[in-house]
Amino acid sequence: MAQNSEDELDKTIVSGSDTFNGRVRAADDSPPTLVVLIGPAGYVGKQFALTEQEHILGRSIDCQIYIDDKSVSRNHARFEVTGKDVLVQDLGSSNKTYINNEELAPNAPARLLNNDQLKTGNVIFKFLESGNLEAITNKELNEKAAKDAMTGAWSKGALIEKGPEAIKRSEVLAEELSVLVFDIDFFKKVNDTYGHAGGDCVLRELGRLVSTKVVRSHDYFARYGGEEFVILLPAAGIKTALDVAERLRTMVESYDFHFEDKQIHVTISIGCATKKSVESYWDTLFKRADEALYQSKQTGRNRVTLAP
Repeated sequence: MAQNSEDELDKTIVSGSDTFNGRVRAADDSPPTLVVLIGPAGYVGKQFALTEQEHILGRSIDCQIYIDDKSVSRNHARFEVTGKDVLVQDLGSSNKTYINNEELAPNAPARLLNNDQLKTGNVIFKFLESGNLEAITNKELNEKAAKDAMTGAWSKGALIEKGPEAIKRSEVLAEELSVLVFDIDFFKKVNDTYGHAGGDCVLRELGRLVSTKVVRSHDYFARYGGEEFVILLPAAGIKTALDVAERLRTMVESYDFHFEDKQIHVTISIGCATKKSVESYWDTLFKRADEALYQSKQTGRNRVTLAP
């Protein structure tokens, strides 16, 4: 018996070592990264990987490193990646750029070193050079916090951060933006009939279906809470949004959800809204889609309603 215990211990040690070595290999391939230490709500802990030769940091929505904070200039600083070296250059910003509390002269590039603190306006970053294991660890923790463990969709908190950004991008790029809000019809009945394990099974499978069969690479799928979900559809007008919504509705209605060899019939109700030209706030757009969802539920469920 003692021998078996030792064998099991040896296996555990090898497994742990393999896991660590895998993380080290992943770190070796990791690009230089900026991590937000102090910043606006939703940004703290966020990482920006410097994967291109040039990155512009600023408040302009078309910046590669977009920071929604008034203390940051529209085009605040430029990063140049050359091999393993990263140079930062202040672009004549109003509130200056600092490295470890030392002010950078405008348009004078300076080399960043591992663990340097970079300050742009009121936002403070930590710089991690390429191959830093901390960047991999931080990324994993942030993604875990921003994802819903049950469905694989983004969390409500991540959506609240993404929504205003999507509105601004839509305005700057003069492109359409649509939102779908949907939930599972009579979900309480599913839980009452099959137990919470059955309900969880439906949620997991629904999340997988939407992620793999509905959303495009640039769409954003989030779980808003309970059995309610949201899909952001960038560059999508009314016709596209309604087509996606109807395809989603019919797919769920015809899909065979199974739990413990029992088939569960599931339908969803959907509210759809497309951003109006005068609509500049995420809360306003989301509210219209949510009210359209309510109309779908009030008028019979298992249907799509377009917000006025």
